[in-house]
Amino acid sequence: MSKLGIGFGTTVLGRGLATSGIDGIGGYTKSLLDCLVTDPGLDICPFAFGSGGLLPKGMVSHRLPRFSMGSLSSLLLGKSYSGSQSLSRRVDVIHATDHLIPRITGVPVVATLMDAIPLAHPEWVNYRFATLKNSIWRKTAGFADHVITISEYSKEELIRFFGLSDSKISVVPLGVDGRWFAKPTAEQLRTVRVRYRLPKNFLVFVGTLQPRKNVTRIIDAHRSLPAATRASYPLLLIGRAGWQCAEIDDQLRVDDRQVQWLNYVPGEDLPVILRCASGLVFPSLHEGFGLPVLEAFAAELPVITSCITSLPEVAGNAALLVDPYCCEQIAWAMQQIIDDAALVSRLRREGLSRAREFTWARTTQATIEIYRRLVACR
Repeated sequence: MSKLGIGFGTTVLGRGLATSGIDGIGGYTKSLLDCLVTDPGLDICPFAFGSGGLLPKGMVSHRLPRFSMGSLSSLLLGKSYSGSQSLSRRVDVIHATDHLIPRITGVPVVATLMDAIPLAHPEWVNYRFATLKNSIWRKTAGFADHVITISEYSKEELIRFFGLSDSKISVVPLGVDGRWFAKPTAEQLRTVRVRYRLPKNFLVFVGTLQPRKNVTRIIDAHRSLPAATRASYPLLLIGRAGWQCAEIDDQLRVDDRQVQWLNYVPGEDLPVILRCASGLVFPSLHEGFGLPVLEAFAAELPVITSCITSLPEVAGNAALLVDPYCCEQIAWAMQQIIDDAALVSRLRREGLSRAREFTWARTTQATIEIYRRLVACR
């Protein structure tokens, strides 16, 4: 039986390596690629637009011309992407893992669209050329023969904002990497506590500092707690500064020892920091999935998250769900994590069980089934 050839887009990994930070789409792409290459029934051909950035050997074996306004113009006129014929001759399916979705004839194209945030909330993204970019994104999404998204909530948004049909979209949830389940040694815990000067107890937020992550309300909620509580359970923010974070900067400039910010933490240290924390505070205003919730679950950390968008779907009954627009509810949940040992024990137990339901092996097998179904239908 011949192998199924898969052209797999890796451009997003090159961009991430060039800027010293792989984002959520990049993490998805790398984790899925790592699993796909181990399947004996597949022949994976990684491709990238342009030079592929800093992609290491093995992450790109075919290069397409750089995505430019000129090439986009030809796409919008219904032409195939320049240089794509040599790729389509080598594979049976092409999988675009980010918004760079080429029109390629001769083979089916699968596209992963994590969410519709730029269309649903344009106020949360860089407004430069936003209208043009969103128009192009909506158009190129139509080039895909099938779309993969990561939650039922995102599927509903893609139908609403992209005009895609229900039958054209499959929901394939993300997986949790095994490193989040690994229990660190006492020495690892001590080393990380010293390295980052971690207090004995603390609440933690993980994510890019940007409006939709709701960091300003997290800070306000924490500052509303009694002074003694805040002193015993300071707030630690972990993440890079993002788009429109001036208001967050202003809050952080306030002389407040009980709110600390770590701009960057290496991937190997983050699971250990979570093991040191008392609870994750993640009341995001909008998520396509919410992987930090599951990663915290895997690290046996109680979680506070939102009752809206994809987060209830991901968290199930294993987290404290709050209205993210209500500082009082966020503060109440923080106090529950601090005061109620029985609740914390239950959340740790149920969160770990929930996290074990989401594996990259399941994500990979569901994705492969979509590849095979598309090939069988042609």
